[in-house]
Formats: sequence, structure tokens, C-alpha cells
Amino acid sequence: MNEIPYQPSEMAELDLSSLADEDIQDGHKSGFVAVAGRPNVGKSTLMNALLHQKLAAVSHRPQTTRSRQLGILTTTEYQIIFVDTPGLVKPRHKLDEYMVDSARNSLQDADIVLWLVDASEPPGSSDRIIAGTLRDLSADQKLILGVNKADLLKPEDVLIRTGEYCSLVPESEWLLFSALKGNGLDALLQLLIQMLPDGPRYFPADQTTDFFVRDIAAELIREQIFLQMREELPYGTAVVIEKFTEREDGLTQISSTIYVERESHKKIIIGAKGTQLRKIGTAARKEIEELVGSKVFLEMWVKVEPNWRRNKDVLKRLGYSK
Repeated sequence: MNEIPYQPSEMAELDLSSLADEDIQDGHKSGFVAVAGRPNVGKSTLMNALLHQKLAAVSHRPQTTRSRQLGILTTTEYQIIFVDTPGLVKPRHKLDEYMVDSARNSLQDADIVLWLVDASEPPGSSDRIIAGTLRDLSADQKLILGVNKADLLKPEDVLIRTGEYCSLVPESEWLLFSALKGNGLDALLQLLIQMLPDGPRYFPADQTTDFFVRDIAAELIREQIFLQMREELPYGTAVVIEKFTEREDGLTQISSTIYVERESHKKIIIGAKGTQLRKIGTAARKEIEELVGSKVFLEMWVKVEPNWRRNKDVLKRLGYSK
């Protein structure tokens, strides 16, 4: 039986499954919106907020997102395909190269690029490099400057900070909002709809992502590692779902492997008498149960794969193709 992309149970309440192709109205709009920016500016938080459900892993640490993920928002009037891209960084190893290539490819294929910046900080060198890249977009691509984290900006600093960022891409539309608090997101959505080209429905109305349930489960486990662990350790971890079974009794059984680069990292992840691993598993299980709508039995194993972020063959085996 082929696995299908994740379709949350709550979508039935919205009755989107009844939206067949023949329900598409004249003048229907559709397109791809690449959400780009440097790490930790709130790209995943924004996509989760716009879709009103959690599809992307979020933490306070930069580079939580590693792979391009689609978030699909559908009505009778439009379909927006959001592309949550990894943060644009200077590559340090093969994994970073994969992430940067994934982000750049998403920019090239997008109808609209939403450049997200952090309003609580002035533009840095990374922002100026990204702005230079965005100035090379094709003439038929549209650019929106999204000044996020408005809730962290003092009122007296609004004009100064927005002016600093707007000067980097003076021809773009811009909006100030807070993805975390929700302020200004309605205006952002309306601007995106206005800029969408006319087009067909690319995905079924009840499909909200191109990720499978097992993919999201792996992201939720990795999210807990980012939230709970310290320093550089989370960046050297990867999560693979080895077994995902929905049993007839309603229990979802998941077996996962956490890959680390050093034996010392394995000991830290497991913790004294397994306490840290149990803590990660308990928090991840609760998130996954909300995702699948059933009780979850979660097994987690920790395995050492030395320098996996620098090994092209191992990256492919772990799902990072390049």
C-alpha cells in the first residue's frame, strides 16, 4: 500500500475534501511562495501560523529546518503553496551545502518570494548578501519583504528598523507583522493572494503538505532534541523513522533512530540511566499523538555515525539527497 502525504483529521471539519476540481471558480489563483531568509527569523513559525497547524519543526535555535517542505493552503478562490526553505548560510559541510542548494532552488522556482527578516535586529552581513541574491530574481517573480517579530520592536524604533531593511530591496512590497503573535498576518495573506498569478489547483484540496506523516514525526523528534539539548549537539543529530505502523487497535507504533557523530554525544542524548532520552521521547510522543490523533508507542535508539554531515553517501542514506 502506497503511503500518501499527510492529511490532518481536522481538515474534515473544514470540509475541504468536498472541493473537487469542478468547484474551482473563474479567475482562480495559484502559485508557489518561497519563504526565505537567514536562520532563526521565524520561517517555520510563519508557515505553521498561516496554515493554522503544525507542519514544520520550530525551536529558538537557528537552522532547525533542513529540508524544503511544502505547506498548501486551498480555498475555492486560490491555492497557495508555501515553500519553507532552510536558512541561507555560508556552507561549512555537505549538509549545509545541501540546505543552501535547496533554498536557492526554491527561490528560482517561486512565483513569489517572501523574504523574512528579524525586526528585533538591524540588518547584518547575511541580510545584505541575501538582498543581493534577491535583486537577481527574474522580472516575472514578485518579492515581498516580511519584517517579522514586530512584537519585539519598540514603537519608537519601527520607522528606523523598517527603513533599514526596505533600503536593501527598495522595489519590493513590505509588511510588518508577528508570526508568533499573529498580528498583521491577515494583511500578509491578502497581499499574497493579490500577487498570485491566475492558475490551476496543483494539489488536492485536502492535502496540506508534501511530507508524509512519518516525515513529520521525525521532525517532531528532532525538534525536541533542539529544544532540550545544549550548545552544538543538536546540529550533529539526524532522526530516521525505521518503522511506522497504525495498528487495528488504534495504537500507532513508531520505531526511530537518532544518529549522532560521536560516542560522547550518544551518552549525552541518552543521559544518566536513559533519563534524557526518555524526556525527549515523552515530549515528542505528545506532539506526534496530536498529529496522528491516536495513542503512540514510540521507540528511540541512538546510533553513532561519525561525521555524517560531511559524508555525501551517508547524507543520501539519511534522506538528504545531493
